[in-house]
Amino acid sequence: MKSIYHLLILCLCASLLSACQISYLVKSGYNQMKLLSQRVPIEEALKDPQISETDKNKLRLAQEARKFAEKDLHLKPTKNYSSFVQLDRPYVTYVVSAAPRWELKHYQWSYPFVGKMPYKGYFNENDAREEEKDLQQNENLDTYMRGVSAYSTLGYFNDPLLSSMLRYDDYDLVNTIIHETVHATLYIKHAADFNERLATFLGNKGAEQFYLKKEGPDSKTLLQLRKENDDAKAFSKFISTELAALEKWYKDLPADDRSEDKRMERIRQIQEKFTTELQPHLQTDNHKKFPELKLNNARLLVYKTYMQDLSDFQTLYELLGSDYSRFIENCKALEKAPDPTAALKQMIVDITKQAQQK
Repeated sequence: MKSIYHLLILCLCASLLSACQISYLVKSGYNQMKLLSQRVPIEEALKDPQISETDKNKLRLAQEARKFAEKDLHLKPTKNYSSFVQLDRPYVTYVVSAAPRWELKHYQWSYPFVGKMPYKGYFNENDAREEEKDLQQNENLDTYMRGVSAYSTLGYFNDPLLSSMLRYDDYDLVNTIIHETVHATLYIKHAADFNERLATFLGNKGAEQFYLKKEGPDSKTLLQLRKENDDAKAFSKFISTELAALEKWYKDLPADDRSEDKRMERIRQIQEKFTTELQPHLQTDNHKKFPELKLNNARLLVYKTYMQDLSDFQTLYELLGSDYSRFIENCKALEKAPDPTAALKQMIVDITKQAQQK
């Protein structure tokens, strides 16, 4: 009944939107309800002979991670991931992102409750491809479409574990559970980039703490996680610098000197720089495909959403004594800030000054 209530509220809000938005929201709402109707309790899924023992172990691990996120990390208790859905497709949704060709700026969509977002999701792959085609042809935008294995409804529904999530490595599954629980705990309207970077940072930290408790300080899993998280920090620093340089290049290049070949060559230079300057120093293969990717502004902005300036979160985390709960509480103070990213930087300055005065 709670899910039906939320869907009715969504449809009521849709009455204030355009016909295209109404159609999209109603269709998405229908597919969300269809997905929820397929849920079975985890306990029941663990008794299903059609589910492999490998997948059942992943279901058990997800329950461990869920309890750890709530009890040890003090994230918001929810009923998320206490049920399971077997999908008939590799991804649960397909997401489209877009950006102008000569500006590193998100094309954004507006939604009830959560505000503006730099992506639009579809349960049907063909619908996503149609959206992408329309943005390319009618608005002359760069686009990027990708399949998504997991997503959060931010507490509006009780999100199930999905069969698409069971393809993750164990530690990636743990990271994802914590990442999505961070969203359910703190989500700032109109600040998608900040929200995703926060969840990325806390997913990484939380997964380390999970395996430290589960397997101890000599855990091979923990060692691998720390290597991956170190690489994530290095890549974050690299891509943040390169995106800032590319943004300046766009602004400084005269309009009469612009060409698609020149633009693509400038983007390729980022990949070449990665290969020569960063890749030799990475400890894992997590970013090895970066030089081969077909990049454009829309795809580069995904890195901005998830990876840019993670160092600010690290700095605040260390200033707060590497205390996960204290870090979350301080971030909650940013909910009403017009620009939470700028407010985070100011918080770092203020806490640093207070520490120096003691």
